[in-house]
Amino acid sequence: MDLVEVAPNADPPVCKIIDYGKFQYLAKKKANEAKKKQVVITVKEVKFRPGTDEHDYHYRMEHARQWLQEGDKVKATIWFRGREMTHRELGARILDKLEKDLADISEVEMRPRMEGNQMFIFFGPKRHKGGGKSERPAPPKPDSGGQSAPPAPAAAPAPSDEKPPA
Repeated sequence: MDLVEVAPNADPPVCKIIDYGKFQYLAKKKANEAKKKQVVITVKEVKFRPGTDEHDYHYRMEHARQWLQEGDKVKATIWFRGREMTHRELGARILDKLEKDLADISEVEMRPRMEGNQMFIFFGPKRHKGGGKSERPAPPKPDSGGQSAPPAPAAAPAPSDEKPPA
């Protein structure tokens, strides 16, 4: 048995008489469990060219969709060469189309941006908004046609302790 300081930051510091080897083993095991539950988000990239054909576009879009569903971020890049730089609108169209196709499962983290001979956009998986709200929307309120609601009926008078005259 050893005298082990288990909480050095506490005021006053806490010490226990325990088996130090067992204490180290349990601390290491606890750290490994925390590491297993940790989520690592990676950024994956799909590359396009301004002349990317429809089939190639769909193939890459499906890969991006799969990565987003797995929880990874996606960087979509349009690579321009030579005279293609004069037709940046072709690349912007591809990125706009990709944004619309992935809108159901992703949100745009960075709008399309041009750096050098590349135009790129970042997508992240959609965050689910919790809060315990029900799935069904609230029922619509009836429209009164611009008129105000009728006044509420007057409340009945409160019973008094006095006896009525006979």
